[in-house]
Amino acid sequence: MADASFPILTVENLRVAFGTPSGPVEAVRGVSFSVGREKLGIIGESGSGKSMTGRAVMRLLPPAARMSADQMRFEEIDLLGASERAMRTVRGRRVAMILQDPKYSLNPVMTVGKQIVEMARLHLRLSAREARERTLDMLAQVQIRDPARVFALYPHEVSGGMGQRIMISMMLIASPSLVIADEPTSALDVSVRHQILDLLGEMIDVKGIGLMLISHDLNLVRAFCDRVLIMYAGQIVERLPASELEQARHPYTRGLMEALPRLDRPTDMLAVLQREPSWREPVR
Repeated sequence: MADASFPILTVENLRVAFGTPSGPVEAVRGVSFSVGREKLGIIGESGSGKSMTGRAVMRLLPPAARMSADQMRFEEIDLLGASERAMRTVRGRRVAMILQDPKYSLNPVMTVGKQIVEMARLHLRLSAREARERTLDMLAQVQIRDPARVFALYPHEVSGGMGQRIMISMMLIASPSLVIADEPTSALDVSVRHQILDLLGEMIDVKGIGLMLISHDLNLVRAFCDRVLIMYAGQIVERLPASELEQARHPYTRGLMEALPRLDRPTDMLAVLQREPSWREPVR
């Protein structure tokens, strides 16, 4: 297995802007980070720029977006200079993305088995028989009972938890080096959410894959990830080990923590986050 400390992905001074009638608006402002063979959490409120950062890495931004960076390198590939053709070999095969809700990510008019087979044939150049066998094996790995039956089902015939397992199997079947998971469990109930995360974590550890987990759930990230980046107004305001989230120093992170209900500290009213204009200033 490769050195876990060696970065798979390196991003320096990433910026994403959109033109408006009153001038450009930056959704991501000077973001820098790296990901090794680890579980990296990126947390923040809606609109903080975390999902835009993940999509920028995949080069899947809207046409109106303008992206720049000093460096954005995945393994040996310069993602800034790569052609669209080169990016098509990266997406899915070497960098996979798990989205929030399988109902909107899976093709409703294709069986789930055919969709996974298509991914295996496209990226691994397998025969139809080999791709089917690999798909059934992958469905078994994500703890789906009776993979042959599920193979023939359509997305609307499976539950949310099973749909997310199918998405995980589809994204991992080509053995990517990096997985970007954008709110992969927010559409699931609490018990299924933990099952899916345990499964994803186990497969990532076994395969030696790097993970970027994008979420607004602090408790989930604290329990699941190795490191955490906290984003506010398009920039990273704090970075620390997930196990030390309670010791966060930035007032934004502290405010998020204090707004969470705690069983060990019951209160009649949760704290309301008071934002300061200075938090939007560039982080030094």
